[in-house]
Amino acid sequence: MHLLLIGLGGFAGAVARYALDGWVSARTGGSFPYGTLVVNLSGSLLIGFLFAVAIERGVLSAEVRGPLMIGFVGAYTTFSTLALESWRLAEDGAWVLAMANLGASAVLGVAAVIAGLAIGRAL
Repeated sequence: MHLLLIGLGGFAGAVARYALDGWVSARTGGSFPYGTLVVNLSGSLLIGFLFAVAIERGVLSAEVRGPLMIGFVGAYTTFSTLALESWRLAEDGAWVLAMANLGASAVLGVAAVIAGLAIGRAL
């Protein structure tokens, strides 16, 4: 049953990722993968928050943590897509955009984890 719940969480995370990425991309154009950046940053914020609340504070049981953190957030975050999109930008000669995409995702992703941890620890 636990694996099924993780799978359902993954299904929800994948659908949420697809929906948010599409929504952001439709509003920002296609020259930079803003949708993936937004998903990566919000996923980093969410994983930091959930870690602080679930693991450090013990608020959520293991039965809930797995579907949320492994299933939902694991399917929601998109660092493999980040790598592919950055490579495709570089391959198209847009090296500055490729490096901006990688740098912004890495640096702001860590900052979002720190923010999520701070929010979760402050509650």
